[in-house]
Amino acid sequence: MSFRSRLLSATLLLATVLAIGPVAGASAGGSGEARAVAAAMKARAAAPARSRANEVVVSDARGSRVVRVRDVAKASRAIAKRSDVTSVTPNYIAHVSGWVPPDPGNASAPGGWQSLQWNFLPETGVNAPEAWANLARAGRPGGKGVIVAVLDTGVAYANRGRFLRSPDFSPSRFVKGWDFANNDPYPNDDNGHGTHVASTIAEGTGNTIGLTGLAYGVKIMPVKVLDAEGEGDSGRIAAGIRYAADHGAQVINLSFEFPSDITRSQIPNILNAIRHARRKGTLVVGASGNAAAAAVAYPARSSDVLSVGATTQHGCQADYSNEGADLDIVAPGGGVDAALEGDPFCRPLEPPGLDIFQMTFTSSPRRFGLPDGYIGTSMAAPHASATAALVIASGILGPKPTPNAIERRMELTAQDLGPAGKDPHYGWGRINAANATNPAIPVT
Repeated sequence: MSFRSRLLSATLLLATVLAIGPVAGASAGGSGEARAVAAAMKARAAAPARSRANEVVVSDARGSRVVRVRDVAKASRAIAKRSDVTSVTPNYIAHVSGWVPPDPGNASAPGGWQSLQWNFLPETGVNAPEAWANLARAGRPGGKGVIVAVLDTGVAYANRGRFLRSPDFSPSRFVKGWDFANNDPYPNDDNGHGTHVASTIAEGTGNTIGLTGLAYGVKIMPVKVLDAEGEGDSGRIAAGIRYAADHGAQVINLSFEFPSDITRSQIPNILNAIRHARRKGTLVVGASGNAAAAAVAYPARSSDVLSVGATTQHGCQADYSNEGADLDIVAPGGGVDAALEGDPFCRPLEPPGLDIFQMTFTSSPRRFGLPDGYIGTSMAAPHASATAALVIASGILGPKPTPNAIERRMELTAQDLGPAGKDPHYGWGRINAANATNPAIPVT
């Protein structure tokens, strides 16, 4: 996608969505889905212990080793009689404490989402399975009870005219939003970008459809501030921010940027709206920008916004991701590795890793799939918004955490990358949703 640098006036500026890519069953189960997740996790944890057939673990002065036997019970009794043996036990099987949903992705097999959604896995992603387990244990599966506003090209949230609701969204997943691009109460998506962003946050999970969402239990407030071309002016954006904050959004996601030559003095309405949201206790999350620039783009550059850069499947900074002193944190955005000398995770001459996959519409607002081509800081930002929602729901920071407290928790529990501590390429590091929601990690 090309990024237009069009200035309409000092107060009417265009922002563009930050994706490099397309512009153009049964439903999820709502609260029943969340209950099913918790029930499945509890059932697995309470299941009887299992062990490997025909294997025992023998411990003696030389250490411990696995021994193959024909009959575990008989062999255990016989081996235990030896004077040099300190213990003999079945070779018990452990399982991950995180929850692995059955959603198939494009593999037509339970759990197939993992072959596409590297961004949710522990290695170079945000470790969603452990975060899901943490929230289920807290009684708030998927961030239940939190409202996240997606200010974007709209969301495929409802069936209306030529628009269809995404098959991996439940009708109960949404609260009332607004369309500031057309000044009506129907924020339907006519681009696909906003639905992709909302799906990263809250796509149906555990329902055997499509892919998964990081904070699948939250409510999404769709606020359309960008048009079908992925553009929106500062007046609409400022109004959308105020609307979201005034209607109960606890997190606001901004996956768009202004041209790099825009200064804070040219968008006072947006900065005032962001300050208004902050005063109301709403965390605003913004994409750092896709110009490979040495400075974060507005609105993410504001000190009242949690700015999010992008990393690749290899764990490197993405080559398009804006950086600088105002970069707070990074999250998966896909694409080609940056050429960062001395960074062992950066391999720019090798084939790039995968894009970011979520369900959105493809050729029309009535046809849905898992399209490739979506990379960018647009895709990184909703990982941060979803993690913030999980932190709020977890209760780790108390019942009504401030934006400052949420930001600090996410930054101090991030996976440090690059030079030790905060740096211009990665900020405080890559978001780790599992650490951020782990009650065993002290709040500092």
